[in-house]
Amino acid sequence: MEEKQKKELAKKLIDRLKKEYPDAGCTLDYDDAWKLLVSVRLAAQCTDARVNVVVEKLYEKFPDVAALASAKAEEIEEIVRPCGLGKSKARDISACMKILNSQYGGRVPDQFDALLKLPGVGRKSANLIMGDVFGKPAIVTDTHCIRLVNRMGLVDGIKEPGKVEKALWKLIPPEEGSDFCHRLVYHGRDVCTARTKPHCERCCVSDLCIKAGVEQNG
Repeated sequence: MEEKQKKELAKKLIDRLKKEYPDAGCTLDYDDAWKLLVSVRLAAQCTDARVNVVVEKLYEKFPDVAALASAKAEEIEEIVRPCGLGKSKARDISACMKILNSQYGGRVPDQFDALLKLPGVGRKSANLIMGDVFGKPAIVTDTHCIRLVNRMGLVDGIKEPGKVEKALWKLIPPEEGSDFCHRLVYHGRDVCTARTKPHCERCCVSDLCIKAGVEQNG
């Protein structure tokens, strides 16, 4: 499929998913930018629902950036262990909060490159912060996004997050990227699932989707 056709497909997918999930947003609970930074690190290989429960206990003990920056990594690990990979996540959170506290006055930087320099922050996390916190153009290539854009035909067999992100920047209008990716998460959890056969019979974009066409005709 040529890039022009993919752009047309992207526009149709954006419009359909917008109607299906008008209120889609980040499923991690937060009321401050630094809390989203913590939660997105904990969410690696863990459900957002579990993260939302665990962080309540974390913030009861360490209610702000300064408190977390002063905490021992072992104290953080004890609380976040239910999210898995407790040692590495606690180490990253501790180091990240120390930098925020010492270099940014406890605030999260609003520059993509500055976010990438923080411990435990990759492109996916940085894009999430840029889009959700600062309202800037963002493409969040999580597992749902990568799976769905391949199935739908926006990318062709690309599984590497950075390459998927690069491809989508060419197809998705900048102002739509963040919300589009959130809607892909909702759609990926409820309809276009990973561990079962996709529920094409109740999919709002099945007539547009490359994968659905193959399965229905195959």
